Amino acid sequence: MLRRSIPRGGWSRWTPRLLTSPRIFCLSLIVLLGQVGLLQGHPQCLDYRPPFQPLQHLEFCSDYESFGCCDQRKDHRIAARYWDIMEYFDLKGHELCGGYIKDILCQECSPYAAHLYDAENPRTPLRNLPGLCSDYCSAFHSNCHSAIALLTNDRRFQESPGKDGTRFCHLLNLPDKDYCFPNILRSDHLNRNLGTVAEDRRGCLQLCLAEVANRLRNPVAMVHAGDGTHRFFVAEQVGVVWVYLPDGSRLEQPFLDLKSLVLTTPWIGDERGFLGLAFHPRFRRNRKFYIYYSCLGKKRVEKIRISEMKVSLADPNKADPKSERVILEIEEPASNHNGGQLLFGLDGYMYIFTGDGGQAGDPFGKFGNAQNKSSLLGKVLRIDVNGAGSGGKRYRVPMDNPFVSEPGAHPAIYAYGIRNMWRCAVDRGDPITHQGRGRMFCGDVGENRFEEVDIIVKGGNYGWRAKEGFECYDKKLCQNASLDDILPIYAYGHAVGKSVTGGYVYRGCESPNLNGLYIFGDFMSGRLMALQEDRKTKKWKKQDICLGSTESCAFPGLISTHSKFIISFGEDEAGELYFLATSYPSAYAPHGSIYKFVDPSRFWHLHSLGPVPGESQKQLYLQLSGFSVSPPDCFQNSGTAFIHLESTSRQMQVQTSAGENQE
Repeated sequence: MLRRSIPRGGWSRWTPRLLTSPRIFCLSLIVLLGQVGLLQGHPQCLDYRPPFQPLQHLEFCSDYESFGCCDQRKDHRIAARYWDIMEYFDLKGHELCGGYIKDILCQECSPYAAHLYDAENPRTPLRNLPGLCSDYCSAFHSNCHSAIALLTNDRRFQESPGKDGTRFCHLLNLPDKDYCFPNILRSDHLNRNLGTVAEDRRGCLQLCLAEVANRLRNPVAMVHAGDGTHRFFVAEQVGVVWVYLPDGSRLEQPFLDLKSLVLTTPWIGDERGFLGLAFHPRFRRNRKFYIYYSCLGKKRVEKIRISEMKVSLADPNKADPKSERVILEIEEPASNHNGGQLLFGLDGYMYIFTGDGGQAGDPFGKFGNAQNKSSLLGKVLRIDVNGAGSGGKRYRVPMDNPFVSEPGAHPAIYAYGIRNMWRCAVDRGDPITHQGRGRMFCGDVGENRFEEVDIIVKGGNYGWRAKEGFECYDKKLCQNASLDDILPIYAYGHAVGKSVTGGYVYRGCESPNLNGLYIFGDFMSGRLMALQEDRKTKKWKKQDICLGSTESCAFPGLISTHSKFIISFGEDEAGELYFLATSYPSAYAPHGSIYKFVDPSRFWHLHSLGPVPGESQKQLYLQLSGFSVSPPDCFQNSGTAFIHLESTSRQMQVQTSAGENQE
């Protein structure tokens, strides 16, 4: 099969590239791009950037010219490498091995390259060959064993004993079978096995949904201004913020449009963009709000920028585009793990949640950015935006920040050891007892084993990169006696989901059965979950949230399905809970929706009695007998009318949030 000998020591000029089978891949990619198979794994290139559409035709790895990780220059280089290798084969070898070799070389262009080469696990060296599924690997080894030395100079592969290739294929095995080639391209398999939420009749919470908005482009945040207007503001990753009125209508003109400044791309997997929005606690008086977004600095250096802006004096539903005042900029060494949450605590200070700087395993410096208290990456920052600080800073550092007096530590740091917290929220507290008020919950996205939920405490070390979830990640750092890390309140493995999206503790009025539950989800699996605290043991118990049956959600306006990819959660001014999801997570794809949680065991949808004078029209709900009435302070903030059913009377008295009665 070989017509000339292989150079001694194998091929030494080859560095990790990628795989694709013309026979299997062609059909798979068509299905993949036409449906959502491509979305099941997190698409990412070897440089940790998102995949893209090449500007020019790819002549060799043409299967990836619609979407992948190669431009024309890289395609030409891979083609040249292929023909160099094929010089060693006779005609029979060309027929037998040409397709396999092209598969392997072209996998550098795969949108899943980072997974195929196990690039996300820094504890192992970057693979010379991509991860192969066992059947495909066995066939390749059986037919083209002599080609291995031409593809890699790694002696482990070249010297693997056994004619059946067992050891060779074991070396190419990936821990996560979803990501091996060619399984990663079989969208039917991925759709069937990933993201399935199993109903547990013994403990699964049965809820319904109401879709309140749609056709959004990757909605990343939903917040209210706390000004009594009951508006909510929805930010799209592309850099546009919309205003929704209490009646659910969206204003025609955006509140803010920063598309020209925001750094993002249309490609799935790009974590950059407009990422955070928060209104000042005294917004009604000072008109200030704050934004967090990715941008390009001088010499095209990627940064995250936190800025202050004001609402227009002429129009309360429009931001003043000339009012931007940059508060803080932080350089990003990579394109992933950008953080993005802004919050105001009960103390009036602003909390900023940054990612660890990207790549994989926080490889920056001796201990990584997250454990380095001189770096602002992988941190919770706490600043006072109500005045200027020393050294020209546009913020002050609170004097009680935990590391103000520690030599070498940045004084703005409030907590550290964070990988990439995605979505955090402040607990409003129980409506009656105020228990839990002020707690700050976050979902911290894991590396390759665990996702976790944390409660942020002053000075806390959340363990990364020493730990991932409850387990050691970097064994040397993990064994350091001075680590003293704060453990998660809950962590789950990748059989449940692969990218946590932090949520909220429910404190609304319409679904009091949910009071005190921390409701969150997983971006990749589409799973909705809830945590409930045992006040005696201080332990948290997880329950799945299962959308109710067609019968239980059969009321007008209620649904029992949602778009799979859960991007964020939101809370309106009345404390009702929502989540933001999309069926196609691209910053430019208008497939995002907002869903409101509804507990069908508490309220039955009736009909509209017409608008209350001076108010937007409200929908009325019947509160079932046998349950206590929602506490009075709920009615003060609610935009919903409630019907209290008195079983001894033939009449029903309706009380709206405005205190009016109808019979």
